[in-house]
Amino acid sequence: MQRDDVRRRARVLATMGTVAAVVSLALTGCAQHTGRFDRARTGDATVPRLDYAEELRISDAEQRLVTRCMTGHGFRFWEQRGLSLEESRPVGYVQDDIGWARAHGYGSRIMAKEDRARLRNPNLAYRNSLSAHRRSAYDTALDGDRSAPVLRTREPGGGTVRKQSGGCTAEAEKKLYGDPATWFRTDTTVSNLRPLYVGKLLRDKEFSGAVRDWSRCMRRAGHPFADPDAARRATRNHAAGQSGAAEARTFAAEVTIAVADARCVGAVSLKSVGERREAHYMGELTDTYGPALSRYGRLRQAALTRAERIVPARA
Repeated sequence: MQRDDVRRRARVLATMGTVAAVVSLALTGCAQHTGRFDRARTGDATVPRLDYAEELRISDAEQRLVTRCMTGHGFRFWEQRGLSLEESRPVGYVQDDIGWARAHGYGSRIMAKEDRARLRNPNLAYRNSLSAHRRSAYDTALDGDRSAPVLRTREPGGGTVRKQSGGCTAEAEKKLYGDPATWFRTDTTVSNLRPLYVGKLLRDKEFSGAVRDWSRCMRRAGHPFADPDAARRATRNHAAGQSGAAEARTFAAEVTIAVADARCVGAVSLKSVGERREAHYMGELTDTYGPALSRYGRLRQAALTRAERIVPARA
């Protein structure tokens, strides 16, 4: 029972995450966050890909639906929208927006803001304030009880993924995507395609050549890094408990590197090269995964149409 309780607590935090989990196959997503292709070829069809603002709107709609449902069960529930649209922008392996880099670096302050929001999540505090009986009822309302169906599917690279599908979470998914089981299988497949090709992409002759050009550009700018990931890692040493002045110096150094990074990406066309070569390797997967990609695109587009009737766009 203790293990279930820990899982439930994690579910409260995950369900109300402050940033949407943006699913994308673009090279700009080789790091933590992702960019997108405008369209992804899947066999004989092309499926529109949503941009991060549209993805975020679906996430906000899911929060709104869960909140309404939990309120209907007699519980309080808070939607978490701590970040602006600009702050929610995904930052990938290749980042070419100089203005964004000048304002946010690689996003360290945004990530710190997210961390603070997770620690102060009012849903978790509220759940912990309930009696044992009410807490159990809260968990059942959110995720269903032990009788809720457990969805299972295989990842493209092997391994089985399981997810309990019940309560307000499942109800919200059903309203956005239709059948939760179909959405779970499709989302799991598409979300786990990147490991099948990213190694090939990073070793690709044309792409690795563009990375070397980027590295030479960065060296001339006074930042000797082998690749964009190395540049980003160099800015991650933010000591805990540092003073305001120290944090300002650390952030200024991060911004300097991020701006140079974005300039060099543009100077050597690293982003366009990466997108073109990624499209090539993605094309090698379409015989097997084209139907799943097409279905994913249709489900997400339908979810966006429904989300637009539920919540406004994030400002």
